[in-house]
Amino acid sequence: MPEIPIVMPQLGESIAEAVILSIDVAPGDHVSTDQEIIEVETNKAVMSVTTPCAGLVTKITAEPDVSYPVGATLGFLEVTEEEALRSGVSLTPEQETGHFGATLDDLLSAGVAIPVSEAPPSPPGAAAAGATQVEPTIKGLPVPAQATGATYISPRMRARMDELRLNAADLAGIAGTGAAGRVTVEDFEAFLLKLEAQKMTPASPMRIAVADSMRRSWVRPLATVGTPVRLDAVLQHRKTQEAKAGPALYSVRALGLAIAENTAVAGRLIGERIVHPKSIDIGFAVEVDDGVLVPVIHDVATKTLAELVPIYDDLVRLARDRRLPKEASTPGLATVTNFGSFGIEWATPIPLPEQNLVLGLGAGRKVPSWDEASLTFVPVVEAQLTLSFDHRVLDGGAAGRLLAKIAGLLQMPESL
Repeated sequence: MPEIPIVMPQLGESIAEAVILSIDVAPGDHVSTDQEIIEVETNKAVMSVTTPCAGLVTKITAEPDVSYPVGATLGFLEVTEEEALRSGVSLTPEQETGHFGATLDDLLSAGVAIPVSEAPPSPPGAAAAGATQVEPTIKGLPVPAQATGATYISPRMRARMDELRLNAADLAGIAGTGAAGRVTVEDFEAFLLKLEAQKMTPASPMRIAVADSMRRSWVRPLATVGTPVRLDAVLQHRKTQEAKAGPALYSVRALGLAIAENTAVAGRLIGERIVHPKSIDIGFAVEVDDGVLVPVIHDVATKTLAELVPIYDDLVRLARDRRLPKEASTPGLATVTNFGSFGIEWATPIPLPEQNLVLGLGAGRKVPSWDEASLTFVPVVEAQLTLSFDHRVLDGGAAGRLLAKIAGLLQMPESL
């Protein structure tokens, strides 16, 4: 008599796997159609796996306390051709000779999700026999067939990740073998074993902190606008000053003045309200060993450029010594980063989680610029100025106007 598989059904639209709680039948037991034979637990509820038709249980491959993806084979039923047909599961001539499994279309028409492979996958617990390979069909599953990464994390895997202090971003490169390519616990454990065979070094607390900050920042829709800005006026003005500010500090002051005209551009969207900043506090990025610190200068809009120079210089020194005072470590409303100091001309920096804006200054380059007075090209020092922003708060037009205002102020350094 032919055999057909008992498979893990699709137990809900967002359910990718379930843990076996109990198995209520054994090989040799006779079962009826839609009989509840296995109790499973998903992340939402305790549910039952039922039989597709009446027959004789010949084998149970599932194991208690093991998580199985949707479509995994849990056991086998020996059925008559008449019973299979009565239940809506027709048999091919090959299956009538005793081969396991009904055809894919027949089982799907009966409301059963099954793997596409011709042979039943091994249970996830049987590591020696190979990992479970489930190739779900679009017809049988409501999840994308080409989904990759840990887009769904079961409670069991979440607990394991919390134990190892991992997050979903750490699993982005895993190719899942579960339903619709979902990452299963077995995929996760295999990933960890593979890592153990590679060279690893501990990440510093600074690197971990920066990584966590950027991960939290990236949950927002971020965008960047840019424009070239001439630095000749800034460089000439700097030569005339006793306390010499660098281009980054000129940018800090220009950003502060531009925001002061309309603090909503630096606000944060919380629920259905824009929260405006109380004062114009601007941070600036300082590279330190294995990371970046962002000291904050308070009330930038009320201090002249000459007053900001000693404050800026002290904060740079304290940051590199890892001795920033508490008042300089509180989040500002925006950050300025001078990536041009590394020879980089263009970049898209990411605002900190507590901020909406980050202004970037690229490396200065001598370029030809058309001069209307002499009707000829003249050499000028030009840099790329970028503004990354939270697109929920600002649109491209508003961000572009803010960037143009900053660029205009840099052409009038005496006003800073």
